[in-house]
Order: sequence, then C-alpha cells, then structure tokens
Amino acid sequence: MSSRRSGGSRITEEEINELIGKLQSLLPESRRRSMGRASASKLLKEMCNYIKSLHREVDDLSDRLSALMSTMDRDSPQAEIIRNLLR
Repeated sequence: MSSRRSGGSRITEEEINELIGKLQSLLPESRRRSMGRASASKLLKEMCNYIKSLHREVDDLSDRLSALMSTMDRDSPQAEIIRNLLR
C-alpha cells in the first residue's frame, strides 16, 4: 500500500475500504456472515478475536502433540512421521 503513496501523503478512503475488504476476506465465512456489513472498528475487533482464537487453537494443538509425543517411543515409525511433518 505504501508503494502507491508518495512520501507524506495520507491514505485515501478508497484504500481504507480496499484494506477493510482484504481483512474481511481473511475471516472464515461463518464469522463474516454473522457480521454483515460491519464498520472498520467492528471488523478490527472481530479480526483481533479471530487471531486470539487461532492462537488458542495452536496452543491446544501444541499441548496435544506434546502429550502424544511423550507417550510414544522416540524411535517408532509414528514418531518419525510426526517429526517429518513438523519440519
């Protein structure tokens, strides 16, 4: 976006709307439907909530993977598969 603007010029309303559209497209369909046509501030709040939920999911999956790995033999074929997937 900054490549389209010269040094000290301000971002246009059109550019803001374009960025809002791009942000909204990153949300899952279910979250977009529940929002309808949202204001920029509502969209930003929803995006923050979505990112927080993704962090929680990653933490949960990491914990589950750690628990799984602690129960298996380090040299087992299953452990090797998991290690290869994580590379």
